[in-house]
Amino acid sequence: MSTQQQLIIIGNGMVGHHLVEQLVERGAHKRYAITVFGEERHLAYDRVHLSEYFAGRDAESLALSTGDYYAEHGIELRLDEAVTTIDRDRGEVVTPQGRYPYDRLVLATGSYPFVPPIPGNDREGCLVYRTLDDLDAIRAAAENAATGVVVGGGLLGLEAANALRGLNLDTAVVEFAPRLMPMQVDSEGGELLREKIEALGVQVLTERATQRIEDGEAGQHRMVFQDDKVLEADLIVFSAGIRPRDELARESALELGERGGVVIDDRCLTSDPAILAVGEVALWNNSIFGLVAPGYRMARAAADTLMADALEREPETFRGADMSTKLKLLGVDVGAIGDAHGDRTPGARMFRYLDQIKQEYRKLVVSGDGKKLLGAMLVGDNATYDTLMQYYAGGIELPADPASLILPSSDGAPALGPDALPETAMICSCHNVTKGDVCASIDGGAADLGSVKGATRASTGCGGCAALLKSVVEHELESRGVEVDRSLCEHFAHTRQELYDIVRVEGIKTFSELMETHGNPETHRLGSPSAPRLGCDICKPAVASILASCFNEPITDAAHIPLQDTNDTFMANMQKNGTYSVVPRIAGGEITPDKLVVLGQVAQKYDLYTKVTGGQRIDLFGARLEDLPAIWGELIEAGFETGHAYGKSLRTVKSCVGSTWCRYGVDDSVGMAIRLEHRYKGLRSPHKLKFAVSGCTRECAEAQSKDIGVIATEHGWNLYVCGNGGMRPRHAELFATDLDDEALIRTIDRLLMFYVRTADRLQRTSVWRENLEGGLDYLKAVILEDSLGINDELERQMQAVVDTYECEWANAIRDPEKLKRFRSFVNDSRPDPDIIMTSERGQLRPA
Repeated sequence: MSTQQQLIIIGNGMVGHHLVEQLVERGAHKRYAITVFGEERHLAYDRVHLSEYFAGRDAESLALSTGDYYAEHGIELRLDEAVTTIDRDRGEVVTPQGRYPYDRLVLATGSYPFVPPIPGNDREGCLVYRTLDDLDAIRAAAENAATGVVVGGGLLGLEAANALRGLNLDTAVVEFAPRLMPMQVDSEGGELLREKIEALGVQVLTERATQRIEDGEAGQHRMVFQDDKVLEADLIVFSAGIRPRDELARESALELGERGGVVIDDRCLTSDPAILAVGEVALWNNSIFGLVAPGYRMARAAADTLMADALEREPETFRGADMSTKLKLLGVDVGAIGDAHGDRTPGARMFRYLDQIKQEYRKLVVSGDGKKLLGAMLVGDNATYDTLMQYYAGGIELPADPASLILPSSDGAPALGPDALPETAMICSCHNVTKGDVCASIDGGAADLGSVKGATRASTGCGGCAALLKSVVEHELESRGVEVDRSLCEHFAHTRQELYDIVRVEGIKTFSELMETHGNPETHRLGSPSAPRLGCDICKPAVASILASCFNEPITDAAHIPLQDTNDTFMANMQKNGTYSVVPRIAGGEITPDKLVVLGQVAQKYDLYTKVTGGQRIDLFGARLEDLPAIWGELIEAGFETGHAYGKSLRTVKSCVGSTWCRYGVDDSVGMAIRLEHRYKGLRSPHKLKFAVSGCTRECAEAQSKDIGVIATEHGWNLYVCGNGGMRPRHAELFATDLDDEALIRTIDRLLMFYVRTADRLQRTSVWRENLEGGLDYLKAVILEDSLGINDELERQMQAVVDTYECEWANAIRDPEKLKRFRSFVNDSRPDPDIIMTSERGQLRPA
């Protein structure tokens, strides 16, 4: 007869699933028969990235686990089955499908979106933004809508506004408070945030209390405000905060807070010792925590409580959580650390920096003696967030001039190397991993980065701490006398930088020659010992990039093709349905009407979806593999060439219209953008590169978010370097000022070639710059002062790349052998029958 106790978890959201993982990690699935009830039909999914559902992700890609994981550990997962009653007297939960006994019960029911009690809030087309089903409803409603309004200007409200923009709706945000995100930013930060969001085309209405919603004239709904002003919209989304889902606890007479939430103690126990609560339904010390990281901490404490007598250590308890956040909302950086408003600590002092031209706001809250960071606020640029967070979380003493942490005249916050971080420094906030935890895992036998991740789970959440974790692990291993293996892979006992030098110095032009002369001798031979070594998915593309950077031979040559991934092999990006994109170069965004006509004719002839991109190009999607040569043949005949959208190389040089047309322009940004794009279009690099050129400091081309950013001044060009957008945005840094045309080109030549020579594989310029010992000052010394005596060589190498440039597609279509690769099946010339398209908004898209 089984001695297992019955453990029921109500809720399969992010926190509920994390609790399951923690229980499995502690072996609780051997002690308890665990049943998990999920009200939704979907497995637990990542609500943090919910807005990406409208950008193409589906429920499966957002899922945090699989049904197999639950089955593998003997956990019964009952999705689409809502618990309606908790019968505490009988120790049972009730669902429409039956009654289920429990010995221990965990409430992980989360929260629901608050809908203000406004007359008319239940009209058709008035929706909420919380679950995947909610998003499906919003998407369906948006098909017959042109305008949308979000009620709520907090974090969730701005995420909802971003979703409506993604559905091509004219969007407005209505907020009751005097500013957006009132919990995170102050009045100055809120005003700047408002300006940046309005610049994106989103209308912002603050201090507006909606009195009622009624029939509209221009739209389906009319919102009437307290001052009788009105706003009309076809779709209204309520995202005005959350309320705990505590109805089960209320009906079963568990103790609740005055404003809701199930009261818990430090062990996550409710007023019934058989029942625990975690996540947004739980009220600890009169506080509800609306972020996932505190919920994860509760999950760990609850797992320890359930396994307390089996633990060989003191059980973890929940003692509150830091609510610091780093966000990117509608493309705008917002960061809040600790006491960001400075109203929780008597005697606190503040430093503020506001740049209305660059639209950046930074604020520090420090202790009265100026030695400790109590809080920080960032709007427009989160580049210093991680460093400031370490000062705050680690209690590290501030520099003598705390203002240097936020002033642009400095190099930003003084770098905190791994040795400067205390044991308490938080490395991974998702899983609450400190530097001390990392060190303990190394002392416990973890001898490489992967082992540390496995032992601590650090960097397995959002991944934002990956670079910091790597540097800490390598530093701690080396401090213990362990040699850190920085080999590229098992086939080469060299770093990417060392291989670059070997190829350059020895003139090695093929992968096989490099492998024979410098590869590990016993790796991946086929058949006899004399057979060639093959390499792997790490070293082959890395060496391919090195060879292209050094010698600029066509990547489609027979010797190089085996090294390329699918995109480089066919010189096109493969899309989700097996078709490919065609991206011709449109240097600087400038294109003649004749060439526009050609693009339209080609798109019509081959049924291609067309889109104008943020990089000022026109992308053509849906090309079948066998049609690529014919498409490119027509484009090249019309004067186009490859745009390298598939390669780790220069993608685009964005520009404004500059002094040619704009009354504010002080120099020809279009001409310079075209010059830069044509000069560097053949450069293969460790990561993709993006440039921009603005004709004045109004910065319409967004140059300060690019790898290379150029801004015209009255005296020449200012050069910004090593910025990027993407998952971890980084602001570019001012590198040189008032350069003439030739000095600008010369400086960029040197910097790019130095990056190509010294960066790690797949390392963006921003990460490369962050990892340079000596930082920006060192880079300036190398490039501007020639401290290493290599600038002439760097310039010669770049000129060689420029002189040997050839359009890769032009090269391919002249060679019948190369064209043989362009068919879906090796033994059949017919097209792929599994490619099915449908029509949307007048164009084809994947079915």
